[in-house]
Amino acid sequence: MSDATTTIDNDEGEAPAIQTLPLDAWHRARGGRMVEFAGYHMPVQFEGIMAEHLWTRESAGLFDVSHMGQLTFTGDGVVAALEALLPADIAGLPMERARYSLLLDDRGGILDDLMLTRQADDRVYMVVNGATKYDDIAHMLDSLPDDVTLNLMEDHALLAVQGPKAVAALARVVPGVEALVFMQARGFAWQGHDLWISRSGYTGEDGCEISVPADAVEALADALLAQPEVKPIGLGARDSLRLEAGLPLYGHDLDTDTTPVMADLGFALSKRRREAGDYPGAARIAAERENGAIQKRVGLLVEGRQPVREGATVVDADGSTVGRVTSGGFAPSVGAPIAMAYVPVAMAAPGTSVQLVQRGKVHAATVAPMPFVPHRYFRGVK
Repeated sequence: MSDATTTIDNDEGEAPAIQTLPLDAWHRARGGRMVEFAGYHMPVQFEGIMAEHLWTRESAGLFDVSHMGQLTFTGDGVVAALEALLPADIAGLPMERARYSLLLDDRGGILDDLMLTRQADDRVYMVVNGATKYDDIAHMLDSLPDDVTLNLMEDHALLAVQGPKAVAALARVVPGVEALVFMQARGFAWQGHDLWISRSGYTGEDGCEISVPADAVEALADALLAQPEVKPIGLGARDSLRLEAGLPLYGHDLDTDTTPVMADLGFALSKRRREAGDYPGAARIAAERENGAIQKRVGLLVEGRQPVREGATVVDADGSTVGRVTSGGFAPSVGAPIAMAYVPVAMAAPGTSVQLVQRGKVHAATVAPMPFVPHRYFRGVK
């Protein structure tokens, strides 16, 4: 297989040193407490994680997710080329529709989770995780044919406006976005700039993600923040929101040691692709679908008020380690600690009592259905 054409500066996909977001000074001017995350300086909080979390659930939060990798794939045969890497039915995806998918290795392990949108017959837009984007690019370049061009959109920023009042606020700035439904995307013009907006996000709330030229992102962020419903929100609340929504985070709840079946992400395996079995790791994944995986990702309600964090172990009645906690924290909307963990399938049924051990202390927990807080995606007027 030959390397595809690429328009990133470093065709080996090597990650540069820690970077700053286009809105770095903007965040600092608004009191953002900056931390290093995924190779960038990013705001972890502004007013406080609890307040920002609840504001997003009740109103509208503005998130800077410009660390994510925005990619475009263009050229003849782009759909077939990407279907060789992903289990998604891209050929059957309508134009301007988005889909959640997974980049898989030959064993069916998850290299990354991502969102893709079909923009034209010969053009696909994709958003991958910030911490893995250079590895993803290198992996895909090893497989993509010469006539497919991969472009890393380094000159673009990415914002997310999330919450029940998010779309109404955004529509005052960019009229027409209110016509979108969940997982639909479209191009818009704003003050002479081209925007690509999808009705999607990673909080479980209604909202939109906005791809914007980096030289226009500050003006757009100012326009959004001028809406009374909107406040800037940091990484801390983004994490607690996605945890309540039961959404996995790559590098924590997903990695190359987990498969889509183990991760309870079977919906990302399109029916046509499952039946054809023509994607990486298909044989193993088909066997796990038929016979069951060894472990499964589950939600946990933790007794008491003390959160149990990533790295805690799940133990059986004999005290033997049988699983691991991959995400955990206090859930402001639930009013209790919650977690995600991988446990044996025999312990994965909702209502099952489990014990968690962290730093020598034992915590009681119960397997709970996810999401912990119902999703409020807008799928159209009934």
